[in-house]
Amino acid sequence: MKKYFLLFISFGVLSASQAQVADSIKRHVALQGASNFRDLGGYTTADGHHVKWGQIYRSADMSKLTDADLVVLKERKITYDVDLRGNQESAQAPDRINPGTDYILSPAGSDGIDWMKTIAKLKGDQGDSVMNAYYGNTQFLAERYKIFFDKLLKLPQDNSLVFHCTAGKDRTGIGAALLLYSLGVPYDTIMDDYLASNYYRRADNIKMVNQMVKYAHIDEQVAKNMAGVKKEFLDTTFKAITSQYGSVDNFLKTQVGLDDQKIGLLKKKFLE
Repeated sequence: MKKYFLLFISFGVLSASQAQVADSIKRHVALQGASNFRDLGGYTTADGHHVKWGQIYRSADMSKLTDADLVVLKERKITYDVDLRGNQESAQAPDRINPGTDYILSPAGSDGIDWMKTIAKLKGDQGDSVMNAYYGNTQFLAERYKIFFDKLLKLPQDNSLVFHCTAGKDRTGIGAALLLYSLGVPYDTIMDDYLASNYYRRADNIKMVNQMVKYAHIDEQVAKNMAGVKKEFLDTTFKAITSQYGSVDNFLKTQVGLDDQKIGLLKKKFLE
């Protein structure tokens, strides 16, 4: 049952009215052994450019990929893998990837939290407060995502990168938001991509909530409230960054190391 607690920040509830799914046929990569695997391409920036298709992917856990899934990754030239999980999570369920893949673990802030005790004490709608506290904690953001951006900057031409956590909605969602922001994608579009996890994980979410209630005896309303990716969660992260560093731009520059030259390189590599 331990895995369910490691997953608690990584599953959501369907919110189709908010999710951007109109281009899901092109965006979603259907894999047998992973969910919420999707292309970050196609989004329009404020100045009229578009994020390139087929270069950056986001995903949930990749430990159960099948041989057929690995063929898909090879066809899409996914040769870089940034794992945002903690040391324990990654050790218990190592990524299954193609030989020669450049794999790196970025575990900052994902270890040493006793989620079991925290969850067991919650009742009713208290799940939202826990999630807001998690999203508002900026302590590990720079360390976690600096590795991610460094790999993007080094990504060879005609190669692709995937980044993920356990269910691809929280740590991965924040990473995707910061990347899209750095490329100049408007916040409303960033939010749409974030909320789309509710759509892409709808079946997994129902199963996970049921398992947590049945086997871990978690309050059902708590499980449901904590499960959803909600606008207020990502808003909390951006507000916390702005409060502490003055702006998201300043955070990316002073903490993540994305100066004007590196921002320009990111845009040159990933926009068209």
